[in-house]
Amino acid sequence: MNSHLEVIVRKSESPTDRPPLLFIHGMWHAAWYWDVHFLPYFAQNGYDAYAMSLRGHGESEGRERLRWTSLADYVADVATVVDELEALPVLIGHSMGGMILQKYLETHPAAGVVLLASEPPGGLIPATLRIIRRHPLAFLKANLTLSLYPVVDTPEKCRDLLFSKHLDEARLMTYFERIQDESYRVYLDTLFLNLPRARPMETPMLVLGATEDKAISVKEVHATARAYDVEAEIFPDMGHNMMLEPGWRQVAERILRWLRNEVNDVDRFTS
Repeated sequence: MNSHLEVIVRKSESPTDRPPLLFIHGMWHAAWYWDVHFLPYFAQNGYDAYAMSLRGHGESEGRERLRWTSLADYVADVATVVDELEALPVLIGHSMGGMILQKYLETHPAAGVVLLASEPPGGLIPATLRIIRRHPLAFLKANLTLSLYPVVDTPEKCRDLLFSKHLDEARLMTYFERIQDESYRVYLDTLFLNLPRARPMETPMLVLGATEDKAISVKEVHATARAYDVEAEIFPDMGHNMMLEPGWRQVAERILRWLRNEVNDVDRFTS
């Protein structure tokens, strides 16, 4: 794998003709949060599972340039990792990762796409207004410092935006300790500067959301699904970070059923 980008790999326990899965994280996170539950789950169910950390995140290089890293840079990171896989992958993007995939699909193919609590193609203005109402001082600080970390810089803010009340305190603290800053430029790109040109496509797509998500509303999840002419599915009693919530297995099982029913096996190739 590319030495500049962290990629966590969990291989299927037996040889498989199924397409690999590549997971792309959202704001403030890195590959690590896919590896808590999802990567082992899908590897145990016959899929080679990969999670990448975008530049400036996790163990990937580029932290010193993070503030002005663009959405196009993140799309290029996904393309770099995809090129190193031995088959066309199914791409699974959460939150900002979903926005990255929408931009990626404008110029690249995929075996399938899952948008998990994804930023909508219309951008982050509604989400921004919610944050301003809930945490006005944090939002002001974020814009004065050109840093998005103030929005999630306490366990309380982190839970409010990213998790439901059902997540226990010990797990919340464990996850909070791994939260990091995010690119201010990407925030501007996903606000209005570089939004995707959404349209129905032949690539199989699954769109999922959560009822207790304070970052991306159920209304916005449905808007994303309509833009691609698919139906959204909403999980009750879950927050934004659906892969870490107590009900994560329900989400993983739904994705697994979709993979088996909608995504064909693919021919392997050598990059």
